[in-house]
Amino acid sequence: MSLMSKFRRRTALALLIGALALPALAAPAKRAPLGAQDQADVTAAQNYLNDITTLKARFLQVQGNGGQAEGTAYLNRPGRLRLQYDPPSPLLVVADGTFLIVHDKTLDNPSYIPLGSTPAGVLVRENVELNGRDLAVTKVTHQPGLIAITVVEADDPVAGSITLVFTERPFQLRQWRVVDAQGQTTSVSLYDVQTGIPLDSKLFEFKDPNFGRPKL
Repeated sequence: MSLMSKFRRRTALALLIGALALPALAAPAKRAPLGAQDQADVTAAQNYLNDITTLKARFLQVQGNGGQAEGTAYLNRPGRLRLQYDPPSPLLVVADGTFLIVHDKTLDNPSYIPLGSTPAGVLVRENVELNGRDLAVTKVTHQPGLIAITVVEADDPVAGSITLVFTERPFQLRQWRVVDAQGQTTSVSLYDVQTGIPLDSKLFEFKDPNFGRPKL
């Protein structure tokens, strides 16, 4: 595998697995004390995510080192996601309801990660509960017109975090930022967002070049 291929694969994995992915080794997360407005914002975010059936948007991905990539994101809840990167990037990311598959088209060994162990799993789980049994809200911040909610794995907060950024009017998801266990940040910003539109189910299928897939 070339150094560039290793970097691309590592970047994609950091984005999608950098948080909420390691076994519980640390002390439980310290949940943020939520005031009435913060709790209302968390509830609004949960309701928004749970109300989404389908979503299509353009995205801009920015790594901590300044590297950028663009593409089209597709979401079909629950369980399905596709990040179609524009050329010349060879990356493709597909969540098929069971696995999150990261595929570098220049290679023949896609990575399969259980969907529930990734930050992407927060977006596509059937019932989103940001401050529930397995997830903990550690911070709610406000900027003019924006709300940012930071979430960690409740039992292992040092594994990393995902921050969901919403516009207030209308209330819509506009960005997510993943910070991995090493403190590296990758962000994905959404624009030209469409929701509730028909999406071809084939978008969320992945044909493995090795003609196989892991068994659970």
